[in-house]
Amino acid sequence: MTRGEARSYAAARKERAADTDRWLRDLFRTASDGERVSLVAVGSLGRGELAPGSDLDLVLLHDGRPDVARIADRIWYPIWDSAAGLDHSVRTVDEAVSVARQDLKAVLGLIQARHVAGDPELTRRAREGVLAEWRADSRRRLAELRESADQRAKVSGELAFLLEPDLKDGRGGLRDVQAMQAVAAAWVASAPGPRAREAYEFILDVRHALHVVTARGTDRLVLQEQDAVAGLLGLLDAEALMRRLAEAGRTISHAFDGTWRSVDRLLSGPVPRGRRPLADGVVEHGGEVVLARGVSPRKDPVLVLRAAAAAAGAGLPLAPATVSVLAAQSPPMPVPWPEEARDALVSILGAGRAAVPVWEELDQAGVLVRLLPDWERVRHRPQRHPIHRFTVDRHLIEAAANAAGHTREVSRPDLLLISALFHDIGKGWPGDHSVTGEVVVRDLGARIGLPPADVDVLATVVRHHLLLPETATRRDLDDPVTIEKVAATVGSRDVLDLLAALAVADGAATGPAAWNAWKAGLVADLVRRVRSVLAGSPPPQPPTLSPEQAALARHGGGAVRVSGGAVTVVAPDRAGLLWSAAGVLAAHRLVVRSASAASAGSTAVIEFSVIPEYGTPPDPATLEADLRLVLAGRLDIEQRLARRTRSMRPARVPVAPPRVTLVDDASATATVVEVRAHDKPGLLWRIGRAFGACGLDVRAARVETLGAEAVDVFYVVDRAGRPLSDEAQRNQVRDAVLAALR
Repeated sequence: MTRGEARSYAAARKERAADTDRWLRDLFRTASDGERVSLVAVGSLGRGELAPGSDLDLVLLHDGRPDVARIADRIWYPIWDSAAGLDHSVRTVDEAVSVARQDLKAVLGLIQARHVAGDPELTRRAREGVLAEWRADSRRRLAELRESADQRAKVSGELAFLLEPDLKDGRGGLRDVQAMQAVAAAWVASAPGPRAREAYEFILDVRHALHVVTARGTDRLVLQEQDAVAGLLGLLDAEALMRRLAEAGRTISHAFDGTWRSVDRLLSGPVPRGRRPLADGVVEHGGEVVLARGVSPRKDPVLVLRAAAAAAGAGLPLAPATVSVLAAQSPPMPVPWPEEARDALVSILGAGRAAVPVWEELDQAGVLVRLLPDWERVRHRPQRHPIHRFTVDRHLIEAAANAAGHTREVSRPDLLLISALFHDIGKGWPGDHSVTGEVVVRDLGARIGLPPADVDVLATVVRHHLLLPETATRRDLDDPVTIEKVAATVGSRDVLDLLAALAVADGAATGPAAWNAWKAGLVADLVRRVRSVLAGSPPPQPPTLSPEQAALARHGGGAVRVSGGAVTVVAPDRAGLLWSAAGVLAAHRLVVRSASAASAGSTAVIEFSVIPEYGTPPDPATLEADLRLVLAGRLDIEQRLARRTRSMRPARVPVAPPRVTLVDDASATATVVEVRAHDKPGLLWRIGRAFGACGLDVRAARVETLGAEAVDVFYVVDRAGRPLSDEAQRNQVRDAVLAALR
C-alpha cells in the first residue's frame, strides 16, 4: 500500500449486509408464511453499504393481511433485543406510494429499496409505483430535493473545508451522492460518474473506520479521532486523511453542481440555437462556454486559459465536455509562458467571484497542475486551524477573487492578482511558508513569463505578505521604530500598496476570526504612517493625552470611563496598574484587544480597546465599580478568575506548549515580549502579574486571538523606565511568564 492509497472496507460492508440479510430472512421465516407480505431494506442496508454503526431501515409491506402487526412484532423485537438500531414501518403498497408522494426521506429510501424476504411482487409494485410518481412529478420533487440539500449545507457546512466534517450531511458528503442517484432515477441527469463514485466509496470507508474507532454510529469526524481513523485506513496521519477527504468532498461537490446544471437545462426547455462569440475560438451556447465549431486545442496551448478567462468574464460555467476536451488535447504550455497566456491568467483572476467556479473546473480536470506544477503541493492541503475556512489551494483562489476588488488601489493590478494567487504557495513545503514561498514564487514568476523586475516585486510581496497585519496587531504603532522598520522593509510606495491590498484580500479569505473591522483599522493606520515616512516625513511622535483623558487625569485620584468598546482607567501611577485593570475586564467577560498607557505627572491613563466574549457587554456601572475596587485594593481578582477558569470545559485536544520570545530591535524605548499561548480568561492578567514579579511594568500591549490561540505582545520597561539589557534578567522574565501560563 503506497502513501496515497487507503484501505477499502467496501467488501466488509457488502459482507455485513449479506449477513444481515440472512439473519432477517431467518426472522421473517419464523414470523410469517411469506404470503402477501414482504420485507424490504432501505437506507444503507438497501444500498448494501452497512457500516458497523449503521441502523437497520426496514419496511414491512403487505396487501391487507389482518395479522401483519403480529408478524411485525416477531421481526422487530429480536432486532431490538440484539441492540441494533432500527427504523421501521409497516405499510400496504398503496400506503407506501402515498407516503413517498409527500415525504422526501421516504421516497429517497424507496427509490433504492431492495427486496429481502417474502413476496417479491409486493416489493416490485411498491418500488415501481414510487418511481413512476417520482418521474411524473419530477419538476416539483427535484426542487424539493435541491432545497433540502441547500438546507443541509447551511447547517452542516462543506465537508472539504471543515476541521471536523459531517461525513453524511456536509456539502460534498454521502447524502449529496444519494441525491444525485435520485435525480438519475428521475431520468433527468446521468448517475454519478466514476470519479464521484470513487470519492463516495472513500467517504464510506472513512465513516466505516470512524464507527470502528468510536464503537458507535457517528458521522462527525472530530479531531481526536482523526489519527486513529487514518491508521485504520492505512494512511500516514490525520493530515493525509483530511487531504484525501477534502479531495473527495470537492469531487462530489463539483459533480453535484454539474447535476443541478443538467436539471436546470432539461427543465427550462429547449436550448437556444445561437452561439455568441466570447473570445478567439470560444463561444457561449445554451448558457455554457464551449469551443467554436472546428476549433481544436491540439495546436493552441493558450486556448484552455482563453476559454477559462472568457467563462469567468461572462460569469458562465465551462461546459463539462469542453473542459474534458481541453484537458485531454491541450499541448504543454511553453515555458516561459507567452504573454497571451499570462494575460488570460490575470483576466481569470480579475473576474473576482466568477473566477472561483471556473478555477475549480480547471482543477477538477487536472489542468492546473499541468500548467503550474507547484500547485500540486498545496492542492487540497488542509489548514488545521479553526481560523481558516478553506484548504490552502481554495484559500488562494478566494484571496485572488477578493483582490480583484482592490485593483484600483494599486499601480500594478496584475501583480496584486498574481501575488494573491501565490501568497501561501510556500505552505506546500516545510518551514516558514513566507520564506519558502519567496523561493517558489520566483520560479513561478519566471515560468509564467514575468520580467525579472516584476519577479522581484512578486517575491517581496509573498515574503512579506503578513508584515502589515502582524505589525499592526502585535506592535506599538506609536513607537517610531515600528514605522521605520516597516518602511525599510517595503522600500517603496508601490510595494506598500500591494501589501495593503493583499492584507485585506487574504484576511477576508481566511475568515472572520482573522479579519474584522478592528484589524482593518489598525492596518489602515499603519499604512498611513508608513506612507508618510516613505514620502519623506518623519515618523509621528507618540500622542499626548486627549482633552478627555487630560480632564480625567486632573482629578488625580481613581477614575473610570466606559464608552462602547473603549475603557479608560485613570489612577495614581504605580507598577501593575495595567494588568490589574485587565484582570477586572477579563472577570467581566471582556476580551482586551489592545492596551496603552500614558502619564500626566504622577497620574497614569490607561486606554483599553475591548469586545465582549459573547452576548451583550456588561453593565458599565458594575464594571466601573469593580475597577474602582481593584484600584483601591479591595477586590480579589485572582479568585474571580479562578472561578471562571474552573467553570470552563478543558480543551478537547492537546494544545501546543506556550512560547515566549523577547524581540530585539522592535523598539528603542522598551523591550518587546511576544507571548503565544492557548487562550483562556485572564491571560493578560496572568502575564502582567509575572512581569510585575520581575520588577517590570507594561507600557503597552497588543492582543490578538486566532481561534483558540492568543498572540499577545507587551512593551515592558524596568522600574527606571528602561528596556531590559541584562541577559540574566531577560531569561528570568521568559521563565516567569512561562511559569504563569502553566
